[in-house]
Amino acid sequence: MRYLIALSLVLTAGWLGLASPSAARPEPLTLVVMDPLALPLSCPCVEGYAQRKYEELGKFLEQELGRPVEVVFDESLVVALKKKTKNRADLVIGKCSVVQHDARKAGVELRQLAALSGKDGKVTQTGLVVVVAKDPAETVAHLHGYRILFGPSECDEKHAAALALLKEHQVPAPAKIETCVACSDGAEKIIELGPTGKTATVISSYAAPLLEGCGHIKKGDLRIVGETAPVPFIGAFVNRQLPAADQEALQAALRKVGQQPHLLIALETKLGFVEVPSTVGAKKN
Repeated sequence: MRYLIALSLVLTAGWLGLASPSAARPEPLTLVVMDPLALPLSCPCVEGYAQRKYEELGKFLEQELGRPVEVVFDESLVVALKKKTKNRADLVIGKCSVVQHDARKAGVELRQLAALSGKDGKVTQTGLVVVVAKDPAETVAHLHGYRILFGPSECDEKHAAALALLKEHQVPAPAKIETCVACSDGAEKIIELGPTGKTATVISSYAAPLLEGCGHIKKGDLRIVGETAPVPFIGAFVNRQLPAADQEALQAALRKVGQQPHLLIALETKLGFVEVPSTVGAKKN
């Protein structure tokens, strides 16, 4: 008799949805933000710029998906996986070339769902080749024999695109590629060497306003002598291990960001997340 009563209680709980707590509490999704314009990864030096509030996106995704979303910030996907997310990354948002580089390094298979437009509506960035203001070089073609400081290989705008620009202008690439992790490092180095140093560096177009705003350089310290072809900037990537239905739901939710005025402000974007472009445009000289 006791067995029948216990069985009846279990079945009743099941009918009421009480026997499966996990079904009532969906597993959280983990959003890893690597965007250099995210507030925790940038600095509030320039009003209204590089202060993207991804926590607001996390709240929106929770509402759209009906499940918790944990937002984690780190410049490195590898570090985030090891130290912050217990090796989980369902959605990753950051510089396309850096995200893809880190995903390969971490052994994570990602698929790009969308591109985040900037305040100007563009989804691309460029590399800017700069020299000190009083340097005699006027164009990239004048950089023969110069010491050129590039960005890391994972930063396309400061590395691959910059090397392509040199080739286009028939300037031999240095025998030894020197790199600086931060745009500010390269900028400060060429200023230190001065106009007789015959040195140039490549900075990211998005970082240019921050160099002055954060006090790394003074207005007029640097001069642009060339600009690379545009390359993809910020992308949203989903983990291929997620069920197809979850991937589609995430993509649909991201596409709705453009219809939310408060999110457009929070993410400093004109159009929100848009379709991944098939091309990035023509080259610039």
